[in-house]
Amino acid sequence: MIRVGVIGCGKIAQIRHIPEYLDNDKVKLVGLYDRTLERAKALTEKYNLIHYIDYHDMLNDDNIDAVSICVSNNLHAEITIEALNHGKHVLCEKPMATNLEDCLLMLKTAKENNKKLLIAHNQRLTKAHVYAKKLIEDQILGDCLTFRTTFGHSGPETWSINPGLNTWFFNKDTASMGALGDLGIHKTDLINYILNDEIIEVKASLETLDKKYESGEPVLVDDNAICIYKTRKGAIGTMSASWTFYGPEDNSTVIYGTKGIMKIYDDERYSIRVFLRNGEKINFDLEGIQTNDNQTKSGVIDEFVDCLEHNKDSVLSAEHIIPSMKAIFASLNSALTGKTIRID
Repeated sequence: MIRVGVIGCGKIAQIRHIPEYLDNDKVKLVGLYDRTLERAKALTEKYNLIHYIDYHDMLNDDNIDAVSICVSNNLHAEITIEALNHGKHVLCEKPMATNLEDCLLMLKTAKENNKKLLIAHNQRLTKAHVYAKKLIEDQILGDCLTFRTTFGHSGPETWSINPGLNTWFFNKDTASMGALGDLGIHKTDLINYILNDEIIEVKASLETLDKKYESGEPVLVDDNAICIYKTRKGAIGTMSASWTFYGPEDNSTVIYGTKGIMKIYDDERYSIRVFLRNGEKINFDLEGIQTNDNQTKSGVIDEFVDCLEHNKDSVLSAEHIIPSMKAIFASLNSALTGKTIRID
């Protein structure tokens, strides 16, 4: 039985990590830590768990085999590295870290300690994305020429554990990035994953168009990001991330190939629609995409537990996420300099 603890008891821990650990009979959720003591205390009492007053106590506990790290972005690397050095396997929320050096150090530390490090990129696990990847590998679209992928909703101020205009997502010190790091990393990583390719060139624009603090001043992170990506295999396309979609969420991806077009999660009836060059149309009814208002089981916890139980690689393993983080940091560099950035 794998014994786990959760560090950080905000919204993502409460709707995904904690209930999904409790739902998996291969793992025992031992305890929780949160810097807001009352929050952690209430949850540990609710689920009859250990309340760790300090996360270091959890990392020093030999009864803990693995931890989920669900804290603000700026603490991902620090706590992950410490956990790995204490002999714990780690599942870290996205974005992996706030700079590439930390991402690489996290991966290096995991390898040095012979521990698993997974990053919670749940979009790699959705049924439609997994099936779309297989269809693309089977050449249903021929070669990918272009693509567009989007993730947008009305913003984290309505969703975070402390809703409002002063959410930590708007704090540059804690979040580092805005919509790009919150939503854009998902769709950037999805392009690498679904095309079995790697983004190697970036031209990006990051803007703060509408989000404001309670003072009325614009937030210091981006609320919209638009990136033009070029892949190693020669495909080009756009990735858009937005916190200003004041209506239904958009989590769609469209792939344009030499044999036809594939549309993913852009239709309420079908999760995948394929339109072939010869006029044939194929619809796949697999599942609806998760939204902030419709949270379903992510599969991330089950993937993490299965990876540990069978000591195997995972599509969520950190080494598979590094290329996507390189594209994100290249996008930040491009937006800052106004230049097209080639990823080394």
